[in-house]
Amino acid sequence: MARYFGTDGVRGRANADLTPELALAVASAAARVLANHDGSHRPVAVVGRDPRVSSEMLEAAVVAGLTSAGADVRLVGVLPTPAVAYLTQRYGADLGVVLSASHNPMPDNGIKLFARGGQKLPDDLEAEIEAEIEAGWRTPRPTGAAIGRVTAEPDGAAHYIEHLLTATPASLAGLKVVVDCANGAASSVAGELFRRAGAEPVVVAGEPDGENINDGVGSTHIDSLVGHVLRHGADLGIALDGDADRCLAVDAAGAVVDGDQILAICARELKDRSLLARDTVVATVMSNLGFHHAMRDAGITVLTTSVGDRYVLESLLSNGLSLGGEQSGHVIFTDAATTGDGLLTALRLMSCMAGAGRPLAELAAIVQRLPQVMINVRVADRESVAASPDVRAAVSAAEAELGSDGRILLRPSGTEQLVRVMVEAASQERAEQIACRVSEVVRAV
Repeated sequence: MARYFGTDGVRGRANADLTPELALAVASAAARVLANHDGSHRPVAVVGRDPRVSSEMLEAAVVAGLTSAGADVRLVGVLPTPAVAYLTQRYGADLGVVLSASHNPMPDNGIKLFARGGQKLPDDLEAEIEAEIEAGWRTPRPTGAAIGRVTAEPDGAAHYIEHLLTATPASLAGLKVVVDCANGAASSVAGELFRRAGAEPVVVAGEPDGENINDGVGSTHIDSLVGHVLRHGADLGIALDGDADRCLAVDAAGAVVDGDQILAICARELKDRSLLARDTVVATVMSNLGFHHAMRDAGITVLTTSVGDRYVLESLLSNGLSLGGEQSGHVIFTDAATTGDGLLTALRLMSCMAGAGRPLAELAAIVQRLPQVMINVRVADRESVAASPDVRAAVSAAEAELGSDGRILLRPSGTEQLVRVMVEAASQERAEQIACRVSEVVRAV
């Protein structure tokens, strides 16, 4: 059976890999799997998109697929991915669909799906949808009045902004923030949101034209934000990605504050307020060892998952926890969101600054990041690498050499014949030496 879903939805080059025909097939299959089947109501789907040029084309295909399966569609237009997740929950919809390739460049696009309640799909539901795509229609298609209808929801952005403001625990008065919207989905809401939260926002890269999303701006090109923060004398900068489901930050001096540091700041603040469930936070295997040391020193337990915010969310829900995230800037607050939300994360981070009356650099110092080296090794068969005695021996030797001052991680790519060799050590030189040595063993398999 073909594999359509990657780490975060179905993604590819728009109109080449990700065609309108595929988008229609994914949407109709998702509706058949996720929609209400007990006859108590007509299935409902919320559909949003980012502003890249292909999103309009793919939105039309997705709407056709959903309505052909009998689902009524509520169009919310250009909004962040977490806004669509929230509105899926708010409107009591059976599923949500976002057309976005997140931080990828403009020629790419993607289809992200949410189940009822705004939850990302577990692996078994993705597999069921893939099987449905392969099988095609096995029952009569809806006809007549049973075909789905389409309505616009112009108040979606307003509902989302109100939700975020309600979820912000402190006034942000006195904080000047530069917000890099990556010419993406947050461009239409960020300025109003931060102003109403009390901050003084300077919005940059907030003029999407369909082609400039993530083009030298946003969380994957944070150097441009550094310059703006210094130029405007801001207290901090926030870098969003194209669909605003994650953010990174920059302090007043221009130093980057990554997802590990943001997660640590928020975890300690919640613990101090007795709001961190079980004094535990969830992170992925990519979190820096310095983050683990900081949490240990703060009396906070860390649960570790595979890479991907949906795995973080699964751990949060199964363990009844309140906070988790990734080094890349996906942070999930389960009291206010069902997925990573860059704007919510920014508001919560700034609330920590406002509540403590301390600058971001001082708060971020809780995490002393160890130098980290990542080498992508192209291999013939990534599965055979994991089973290789030579590779296991090389990894064991590296672990013994690093001791408690570092770590090594081998992670096969989920989509390519690559093995990622990641090493953290007390010095950059040592990390590079060990990563290169192990990479040569991997390459020889």
